[in-house]
Amino acid sequence: MSSKVDRVAIVTGGSGGIGRACAERLAADGLGVVVHYSGNRERAEETVSEILAAGGRAVAVGGDVADEQDMVRLFDAAEREFGGIDVLVHTAGIMPLSPIAQLDMETFDRVQRTNVRGTFVVDQLAAQRLRSGGAIVNFSTSVTRLQIPGYGAYAASKGAVEAITLILARELRGRDITVNAVSPGPTATPLFFEGKSQQQIDGIAAANPMERLGTPKDIAGMVSYLAGPARWVNGQVLYVNGGAA
Repeated sequence: MSSKVDRVAIVTGGSGGIGRACAERLAADGLGVVVHYSGNRERAEETVSEILAAGGRAVAVGGDVADEQDMVRLFDAAEREFGGIDVLVHTAGIMPLSPIAQLDMETFDRVQRTNVRGTFVVDQLAAQRLRSGGAIVNFSTSVTRLQIPGYGAYAASKGAVEAITLILARELRGRDITVNAVSPGPTATPLFFEGKSQQQIDGIAAANPMERLGTPKDIAGMVSYLAGPARWVNGQVLYVNGGAA
């Protein structure tokens, strides 16, 4: 399937959770979408099928976000299929949890490789290849200011993502490309539910002023705004968390 569309988005981690919701929302907004996956090709192709069934345009492309050659191939595929790239939505990341005192360094290095190096690799390519009027949307986390025990390695990686985001926004002066980071709070995804009891989940939901968890669609709404009409929002970290303190 090769067709030109007015605007084109790459969504990393588009095979599930927040990434899938973002891919589906952007496709509904009329963008051609490249659904990136790392290990779950089947789920990525399900996402593409859902988009196609709804009348949108999408393709699935695999690769390791921290491998620059894989990501060059991802960007090449977007240009080949749709004629260019306007939006990068970088949701791909990992979140192993452990107290800092007990975390093994191999896990720490894996988190930093995927979350920090991965962001740097795809942001660098986006900075080189996005068209004027484009948008880069990175993903941080509300944990950077909630300071929840067990999230040390993950929050450290996302603090780096925020630094990359804010500096790149200033470096792209004159290009008409916005760069922002979305920082979700607790969101009902498989990544969030993993390792938590129902009691813990209920407690987290009840603590929010909105008395619920966020949903992937809640997050996708902000991504849709940043990817399209939000031309005067630039160099910001936006907390999308229902009012979590």
